[in-house]
Amino acid sequence: MKAVILAGGKGSRLSEFTDVLPKPLVPIDNFPILIHIMDIYGRQGVKDFIILTGHKGHLIREFFFNFWPRFNDFTINLNTNKIQTSSKHQTLNWNVSLIDTGENTMTGGRLLRAKKLLEKEESFYFTYGDGLSNVNLKNLYKHHLDMGAVATVTAVQPPGRFGALKMDKGMVKAFLEKPEGDGAYINGGFFVFTNEIFNFLENDETVLEKEPLTRLAAEGKFSAFVHTGFWQCMDTLRDVEAIKSFAKMDPCPWLENEK
Repeated sequence: MKAVILAGGKGSRLSEFTDVLPKPLVPIDNFPILIHIMDIYGRQGVKDFIILTGHKGHLIREFFFNFWPRFNDFTINLNTNKIQTSSKHQTLNWNVSLIDTGENTMTGGRLLRAKKLLEKEESFYFTYGDGLSNVNLKNLYKHHLDMGAVATVTAVQPPGRFGALKMDKGMVKAFLEKPEGDGAYINGGFFVFTNEIFNFLENDETVLEKEPLTRLAAEGKFSAFVHTGFWQCMDTLRDVEAIKSFAKMDPCPWLENEK
């Protein structure tokens, strides 16, 4: 299966970083959060990625284009331009496709731009470029299949700052964007979609978290996989500092196996 990662938003609440960087390139340690997100998938056997860029997307392209020279020693013959790398880091056996989805395209529109690359995929993983979790991807996918859903979201329960899910017997019955109050299950990212999701995406203005997901909930095609393990988003400077602290742990909590 492929993993699709949204990496095109402006991240205005993190202007300390995003005035000069796209949000997924905010540094956590030696690597940006985007690499940590990909590592969650990679360590669980998902090695084929589609990254949907937008705001300052050229910097994400340059990051991957220069990945090996940036993180490894190398020798260059200036006469032949032949480069020999000396790997310092574990080889990443990942295939990464980058798609420019436009500066102002909405989340559903960005995914729609990737339709051609996903037309042969029955199902695929999908997440945001600013959240970390130790969610068990195989269990997430199994739940998705068992529920016969078009969309499955990982539901988490931090303080109520995000879109809330109303659920019944594993199916999402309503999707409420950023309600007041605490304690509700929220959209934790880490989705699974079947290819049918593209029937619910119209154009660049489509916001995935609005009409598509509310329609799927109303039609009984939207399931929720409850995750009680580690989850952390990166919306504020405080979140960045928290993730940097977590990154110093061995292992990082988003890489600890969740049964």
